[in-house]
Amino acid sequence: MTPLLIQCGRVIDPASGFDQIADVAVCDGRVVGIGPQSPPPEGARVVDAAGCIVAPGLVDLAVRLREPGHEHARMLESEMAATVAGGVTSLVCPPDTEPVLDEPGLVEMLTFRAQKLHQARVLPLGALTRGLQGEVLTEMVQLTQAGCIGFGQAEVPLRSTQVLLRALQYASTFGYTVWLRPQDRDLGTGVVASGPLATRMGLSGIPVAAETIAIHTIVELMRATGARVHLCRLSSAAGLALVRQARAEGLALSCDVSIHSLHLTDTDIGFFDSRARLDPPLRQQRDRDAIRAALADGTVDALVSDHCPVTEDGKTLPFAESEPGATGVELLLSLALKWAGASGAGLRRALEVLTTGPARVLGLQGEGVAASLGRLAPGSVADLCVFDPAADWTVTAQALRSQGKHTPFGGYELPGRVRCTVVGGRIAFGG
Repeated sequence: MTPLLIQCGRVIDPASGFDQIADVAVCDGRVVGIGPQSPPPEGARVVDAAGCIVAPGLVDLAVRLREPGHEHARMLESEMAATVAGGVTSLVCPPDTEPVLDEPGLVEMLTFRAQKLHQARVLPLGALTRGLQGEVLTEMVQLTQAGCIGFGQAEVPLRSTQVLLRALQYASTFGYTVWLRPQDRDLGTGVVASGPLATRMGLSGIPVAAETIAIHTIVELMRATGARVHLCRLSSAAGLALVRQARAEGLALSCDVSIHSLHLTDTDIGFFDSRARLDPPLRQQRDRDAIRAALADGTVDALVSDHCPVTEDGKTLPFAESEPGATGVELLLSLALKWAGASGAGLRRALEVLTTGPARVLGLQGEGVAASLGRLAPGSVADLCVFDPAADWTVTAQALRSQGKHTPFGGYELPGRVRCTVVGGRIAFGG
C-alpha cells in the first residue's frame, strides 16, 4: 500500500482535543505520525491540505444502500461512491433490505460485495425479528458472527410488547445493542406531523405521542432487562426530554437525530413537496429548536444523514402516496457545518457528532480497526476526511453521485466541500 503524507492541513481530533496545523503521515493503513514531518519517503503520495481541515473519517449511523434488492441498478456502487464523496468512511446499514437482513448469508454477501469496492466500511444492522414481521426473534448470535453490529426493526414498529421484552432480554444476555426508531404502531400511520399545517392540507397526522409512548415503553423494558438501546432519529422536544430523564437514571440509552429534523420544519413541505415526505415527519419549529439545542449540549450522540435514495417513480406521486425518504449522505458534513455556524456550537462539536459521537454509539471493542473509528491519532486506523470549510457548493441533482436525486435541500448553498477521503490508508475519493 502506497504511503501517504497529508501536508499543511488543520488537523482536528475531537476525541483528544488536538487542533493545530500539522502533517499527517500514513503507512500500512495506520496513522504513523502527526506533526512536522521530514521529507516524504520515496514513492509516497503527497496530498496538499493547505487551507483544509483534516478530520477523522465520518461515521454515519443511517445509510440505506438498497442492497440486497437492487443489484440490477448497481445501487451499491453508486451509494458507496456517494458515501466517500461525502467524507463518510464508516456507515451503518439498516436491515430493511429486499430480502431483509435476517440470515447470516445475506449479511456476509453484503459485506463481501462492499469490501470489494474498497470504499467505506459497511456495518450492517441485523433484523430483530424474522422478516421484520415482529413475531419470531432472529438468531442474533449467528448474525453477529456474520458481521452485524446490532439489531433493529428499521421503520417497522413491533406489534407486541411481549416480543420486544423477549428481544431486549436476549440482547442483554449477550451484550448486544437494540436499535429502535420509537413510533407507536397505531398512532404512527400518518404522513406528516400532526398540527395546524396537517389540518389545513388535509393530510393524516402523526402526533408527538406516537414517539413518546414508544419511548416510555422502551425505557420501562430497559429498566426490567438492563438492555442497551439506541433510539434512531428522534423528532420531538418531548422525546428528547424523556431521553434526558432516562440517562439521569443511569440507563444505557443513546440517540441520534437526522439532518432533516435539525434544519427543517413542517412548513418546508410547502405546496405538497414530496421531497419533504420523510420518516419521521418534519415537526414544528419548537421541536427543531429543541433538537438543535440537544445536539449542542450532548443529549444527542450523533447526527445522521438518514440516507434513503428514492427513484423518480417513487417521488412523482401525490404527497400522501409518495415514497418517504431522501438522499443525504453527501450533505451530512455540510449541514453539520451549517448548523454549527448558525448555532454557535463550533467546528469541534460539529465534527464530534459525526465522528467520536457515533463511534461511541457503536461501542465496538478490541484492538483492531473498529476500536479506533472516529479518532485521528498515531496508531489509529487511517480513515480521514479532508475538506475545505470555506468552499461553498449548491445542492443540485447533477452535484450528487447518489442515484437518489431527491432532497428537500435542493437548491441550498452549503458550506464545506470534501477534497479527499481516505479509508484504511487508501484514497477512496479525491486526492
